Amino acid sequence: MEESIVKVEHLSHRYSIQWAIRDINIEITRNGIYGLLGSNGAGKSTTINIITTLDEATSGSVTIDGMNTVKQRAEIRRIIGCVPQEIAVYPYLTAKENVEFFASLYGFKGEQLHKNAMTALEFAGLADKADMKPKKMSGGMKRRLNIACGIAHKPKLIVMDEPTVGVDAQSREHIMSSIKKLRESGATVIYTSHYMHEVEEICDRVAIIDKGRLVAEGTQQELITMITDS
Repeated sequence: MEESIVKVEHLSHRYSIQWAIRDINIEITRNGIYGLLGSNGAGKSTTINIITTLDEATSGSVTIDGMNTVKQRAEIRRIIGCVPQEIAVYPYLTAKENVEFFASLYGFKGEQLHKNAMTALEFAGLADKADMKPKKMSGGMKRRLNIACGIAHKPKLIVMDEPTVGVDAQSREHIMSSIKKLRESGATVIYTSHYMHEVEEICDRVAIIDKGRLVAEGTQQELITMITDS
């Protein structure tokens, strides 16, 4: 049986009087790509915010690599990499300076910091743009820089929140290929999207969230069987 890295149990969260998610149960195995599929407002972002320790659930629990997201928040943050939907880079720093800054937050310094930054930039296809500032980059290049900043500390778990929004076809293809390479390198990826064709292309398992509830979960074939048998 494959070992899990993320366990989400009976997770619910309420904003004021409105429930954002209700009784979500998810188990994510190591070294795979797990898709969270749902329309805007379905509850994906709330689920991700709780998994990444940015928010606390109203009820239920999340464990990552055996650690509780409330009691061991600092330890968990060291092994997670986040690639937000919004571009989260500094426009007046170079690409390399951006990646080094984010990697330094995890304690890297000196030659190791430089090495990690260049490895991440090479992975994102931006090694030749190390001295370019984001304000001069295309939207697709900024997206790839966003990814480099999120993986430079070599996290075990990487959360990508709709990383292909607004990119051109070439950048999208590069991002899809990069995510597969992350899995091959031993990382686990949680990939959120509202595009079915994207999760079909790269995800090993998919959870479909609608109106705050988990409505289906499984491999692509299992989901097709559910639909066919219903």
